[in-house]
Amino acid sequence: MSSYRIALNFEDGVTRFVDCGANEKVLDAAFRNRINLPMDCSDGVCGTCKCRAESGTYDLGDDYIEDALTEQEAAEGLVLTCQMVPKSDCVIAVPVPSTACKTGMAQFSGSVAAITQFSDAAYELALDVPQDAPAFLPGQYVNINVPGSNQHRSYSFSSAPGAQRMKFLIKHVPGGLMSGWLAGATSGAPGGGLEMTGPLGSFYLRAVTRPLLFLAGGTGLAPFLSMLEVLATQGTTHPVHMIYGVTRDQDLVLVERLQDYAQRIPGFTFTTCVADPATSHERQGYVTNHMPAQVLHAGNVDVYLCGPPPMVEAVQKHFKAEGITPANFYYEKFTPNQPAA
Repeated sequence: MSSYRIALNFEDGVTRFVDCGANEKVLDAAFRNRINLPMDCSDGVCGTCKCRAESGTYDLGDDYIEDALTEQEAAEGLVLTCQMVPKSDCVIAVPVPSTACKTGMAQFSGSVAAITQFSDAAYELALDVPQDAPAFLPGQYVNINVPGSNQHRSYSFSSAPGAQRMKFLIKHVPGGLMSGWLAGATSGAPGGGLEMTGPLGSFYLRAVTRPLLFLAGGTGLAPFLSMLEVLATQGTTHPVHMIYGVTRDQDLVLVERLQDYAQRIPGFTFTTCVADPATSHERQGYVTNHMPAQVLHAGNVDVYLCGPPPMVEAVQKHFKAEGITPANFYYEKFTPNQPAA
């Protein structure tokens, strides 16, 4: 392979992708793309360019000193970008804001291909985008400008990176700015343009090295659909379980896609639940009411959660009450004007 795709995820959530040559150092590839990653010496001496590799394989060589990167740090995934030569696609967490590296969010546009309404619960928005639209990490979100206003709303991608169409699962909010536009757009012809900036967010699928537990609240399902499509394509040998909880029966949407993933991904299972006491669903209650011990794997599990703040807090309390500390716990809180709403 002549080059690898490197995702640089900055402290402020902005992600930029660069192509890195097979024998090229990440720092050089970033500079070639006019992204000024932190550096001082560029010789493996000062440690200024230290970042964390969250996925991928690479070679650090031995041309750096212990003061710049200790053996323990290297074992924990820390890297010196001035020495790091990728051997695969990689995701690198950069511990400074994108603005400090003289870069920022990409801007691009898409045309409306389809809008599907699910009762009064949600919409699915599908956009055709140009081939050079920015890549993203499964789980991230984008800011979409609401037509006819000077405001934007943030939504997680529900499609996989590289898909021909970008998709978003958007909560119906009575009186909401984007909900109002979507309601009007569903009666018109597709083809209208939307302006976007992104991708953004530190909530994305990391390298899968142990069992996974996905916890989705309402339209917080969106980023998991992106993650599941990636897992279906790449494959995994680890079990993946999802608990998908909603408030009302009609909020339970796109279950058929989860059923499809259960066929496509060996080891993937899911359960659904509805909080409304008057529900006709077979499982009433919150996600914490339907979280058996076996899906927690005695703590040897990576937990991903996307839902409203009370859900995040309830799950944290549940883990504490059960004496469970997951190996990793990644979460995205959202409100109606934030990701996944």
